[in-house]
Amino acid sequence: MRILIADDHELLRDMLQSYLEAEGGFEVVLVSDVAGALAAEGPFDVTLLDFTMPGMDGFSGLEQMLAKSEGRPVAIMSGTAPREAAEKALAMGASGFLPKTLPAKTLVNAIRFMASGERYIPIEFFTEKPDAPPEQPLASLLSVREQQVLSGLCRGQSNNEIARDLSLMEPTIKLHVKLVCRKLQARNRTHAAMLAKEAGFC
Repeated sequence: MRILIADDHELLRDMLQSYLEAEGGFEVVLVSDVAGALAAEGPFDVTLLDFTMPGMDGFSGLEQMLAKSEGRPVAIMSGTAPREAAEKALAMGASGFLPKTLPAKTLVNAIRFMASGERYIPIEFFTEKPDAPPEQPLASLLSVREQQVLSGLCRGQSNNEIARDLSLMEPTIKLHVKLVCRKLQARNRTHAAMLAKEAGFC
């Protein structure tokens, strides 16, 4: 199965590629913007587009990719898009909306589901109540997944233990730890946990 992943975050692209290649049966092509996606030599069984990457221009990028895909599944990925954006993308013909916080196994299953001609969107995305604005300063700095990983670091867990608790692969946790350390300007995982405790995060 050929998958095109278009996202301007290199670490995320690499993580998604790792998810899929670890499962086997996937050929993954990576690009960083809409121009690259339009230039990529298809066809692709499923195309994943980051909602906020360069060239998307709202829904223009999705519209262009839907035209190029000639009926093959095109889905939106986002960690920040509001519910209304997901609804509009689906109304335009997108085959799914994938929050970037999806567990690895769920992501792989969602791609297979869309490749079979179905639409995918997490039911909780439309049923859960919007979260209250975070009061904890680190909560606004880190993604939900990064906060979960940081909580594991605060508990002194190894990457393998955090991966088990979050149903993710260990290489994915390593990437998240690097991101957390970078965002917190921490020297290492121990320093990150110390900064989190000083900030009252854990």
